[in-house]
Amino acid sequence: MSEPTPASTAPPAPPAAPAPPLAKRLLSGPGARTLGLVVALILIVAIGAVTSPSDFPTLSNALTILRQASIIGVISIGMTFVITAGGIDLSVGSVMGLASVVATIEVSQQLGEQTHWIVIVIIALAVGALAGLVNGIVIAYGNVVAFMATLAMLVGARGLAEIIGEKRTLVLSERDFVAFFNADILGIDVLIWIFVLVAVAGWVLLNRTTFGRRTVAIGGNREASRLAGIDVKRHTMWLYTIAGLTAGVAAVMILARTTAGTSTHGQLYELDAIAAVVVGGTLLVGGRGTIVGTVLGVLIFSTLSNVFVQLNLTSSVQAVAKGVIIVVAVLLQQRFAKQNRRGE
Repeated sequence: MSEPTPASTAPPAPPAAPAPPLAKRLLSGPGARTLGLVVALILIVAIGAVTSPSDFPTLSNALTILRQASIIGVISIGMTFVITAGGIDLSVGSVMGLASVVATIEVSQQLGEQTHWIVIVIIALAVGALAGLVNGIVIAYGNVVAFMATLAMLVGARGLAEIIGEKRTLVLSERDFVAFFNADILGIDVLIWIFVLVAVAGWVLLNRTTFGRRTVAIGGNREASRLAGIDVKRHTMWLYTIAGLTAGVAAVMILARTTAGTSTHGQLYELDAIAAVVVGGTLLVGGRGTIVGTVLGVLIFSTLSNVFVQLNLTSSVQAVAKGVIIVVAVLLQQRFAKQNRRGE
């Protein structure tokens, strides 16, 4: 009787590739960028604590930094969405000024007095959203380059604000409005809470919704997104509307802080917002956006400005330092982009 043939054995599987070291995984990808921003912020805080030990490391000064960061922070959240999709918005500062003026003209304040001060808030938000919607329609359906379309809105909105306000500073007389937005909740200013709420809403929208995934996809490859069934034009229109809406929110906040509407509000805020977004790790070319990074970028610049004030340094020095930080951030972005291309 013949012996049974032994069953054929499968060839041994190739050994699994070793997992990359923990340090390498931590120092690559989004986590590394966020960690780098946190380290940079801690270093700035440490410098402030060492150079101004009696004034800088106090709770009141920390709240001052957050308060200063809140308005530009809200604008930067909206800017994050636009840049993530590969766009740009140079008009948010002017739109903010326009919204503050329209919300403080006599008609608006009379409506607020006759009904409720929330009407002033609604008017400011509506003006901001409408200006953003106009930007979006011109860019998406008019096929105008975003840089030129928003540059036109920058000039036009500022000029319209001057015409409506007659180049005057319009004083906000609604005391209940001012009292509400300058109140404290758990010892923290309402303006800071608004920044927190807008940042949380922005994070959820960008990271946990189809809208956010489509935003990233459009920034990564516009044509591929269109072929995949995304209505790129409509989506682009809504992105600029969001940016305008956040400018309207910022207008409400600046009204609460200054109790006045003027066409000069928001000058150069668009550049500060772009700087915070880029330093935070959102790619200027689109395809990657981070709300957490934007918040850290805003806090870095706000804390740095506070340190400079504590040291009695001029605004010129602050501008130079900000320029250096922006250049370094862009260079790091290019380096990460090259590393990603090699890894693909």
